[in-house]
Amino acid sequence: MDERPFDTLNVIPFVDIMLVLLTIVLTTANFVATGRIPVALPKASKSQTETLQERTIDITAGGDIRFERARVSTEELESQLRMLPSGTSFLIRADRTVELQKFVDVADVLKRLGFAKVAVQTMVPR
Repeated sequence: MDERPFDTLNVIPFVDIMLVLLTIVLTTANFVATGRIPVALPKASKSQTETLQERTIDITAGGDIRFERARVSTEELESQLRMLPSGTSFLIRADRTVELQKFVDVADVLKRLGFAKVAVQTMVPR
């Protein structure tokens, strides 16, 4: 076989590939920098705001469970929640020093009864 070293190297395909990659990077860099893809959303003539009927469950530092500010046990909480529709939303406010088991007990009651709209309130550090 005739083995000769390359006299020249054809770099045109390499340059073409690099230009395509550069185009892709520059196109997507705009999306990454803004964090979203710009979309012109349609506007409605009148917006309706949904009023949230949020129920509050507080768990105090002493471990007391309060539903709508009234002190209840886990069993009383479950019996009171059975009367509410399944679309009711709940806000759980638990003291940071409370035992995790108390929080899990309240969350378990909500899950067993089929409530899906549950939020946990936290404090944002300043």
